[in-house]
Amino acid sequence: MNERIPVGVLGATGMVGQEFVSFLRDHPWFDLTWLGASDRSAGKRYREATTWRLGGAIPAYVADIVVSECKPGDGVPKLLFSAMDAGVATDIERAMAGAGHTVVSNSRNHRMEDDVPLLVPEINPDHLRLVREQRRKRGWSGQIVTNPNCSTIVMVMALAPLKQFGIRKIIVTTMQAISGAGYPGVASMDINANVIPYIGMEEEKMQSETQKILGDFATTKIQPLAAAVSASCNRVPVVDGHTMAVSVELEKKATEAEILGAILGFRGIPQQKGLPSAPPCPVIYMEEPDRPQPRRDVERENGMAVFVGRLRKCPVLDYKFIAMGHNTVRGAAGAAVLNAELMQAEGLL
Repeated sequence: MNERIPVGVLGATGMVGQEFVSFLRDHPWFDLTWLGASDRSAGKRYREATTWRLGGAIPAYVADIVVSECKPGDGVPKLLFSAMDAGVATDIERAMAGAGHTVVSNSRNHRMEDDVPLLVPEINPDHLRLVREQRRKRGWSGQIVTNPNCSTIVMVMALAPLKQFGIRKIIVTTMQAISGAGYPGVASMDINANVIPYIGMEEEKMQSETQKILGDFATTKIQPLAAAVSASCNRVPVVDGHTMAVSVELEKKATEAEILGAILGFRGIPQQKGLPSAPPCPVIYMEEPDRPQPRRDVERENGMAVFVGRLRKCPVLDYKFIAMGHNTVRGAAGAAVLNAELMQAEGLL
């Protein structure tokens, strides 16, 4: 690309917004020039409007950008990444799309709407065709594209290589990092030396989002994956990195060697096109019996790969394995940026 594309972040002062700011630093295609937040932050310089929670100092390239209100207007870039809280995201994202903006959203609000792609570029790039129906139905000149929940994306990345064998049943138990709860997140007296066996709406999101992502595009809609999905979600005292134990039943009784070969050979359009944020290998299999581990593996591949290990026979279903990925990078900001890169490569921006 000869010129970088100006982009903005909605909800830029929160934890996910800060992840966008960090991830977009020095991006070869996108130039972060606009930051949007609540009325109480609007009019302040970014360094005054936010308390930086990530490692290191607030990036110098955004420190003096004056924060704007999250509404259409002059100077708002055509491409917007949304880190909006779910309580306010619906109306703001729709207003932006109606005004001609492309909104690539991390918020949950539009994920399950029939005409909104729930996109993982390595898995379902053809679902982007939904935006034509979205624009037709809603009369928008812009569009909304979403990325999945942070736990869902780790699991579906690990399962995607197995779709060729036909997925019938999935049972997953998650061990989710506290960064997934935002800031201040879970009270220290609750999470230290403890496991909390409940995360609001997490199990429901994993179950429904998985069926949509792994479903097939049919004319103007998605035919969901006809598989039963059962999720049990737990918060654990880990900073970054969602780990999960997955069991799967397949239609075709594949051998362990065939399963492993499918995982090792899994690539997608982002790898074929060399998209800037795409890891060379999106799903990495680890041979060690005690891997993957969040503390040792979560930062590898810039947080954009999913790590799988301990593939073995399951006495209840067919196979079981461990999957782990970075919940605020591949599960949030990095996922949305990769979605936008795919849209640019496909001529949809």
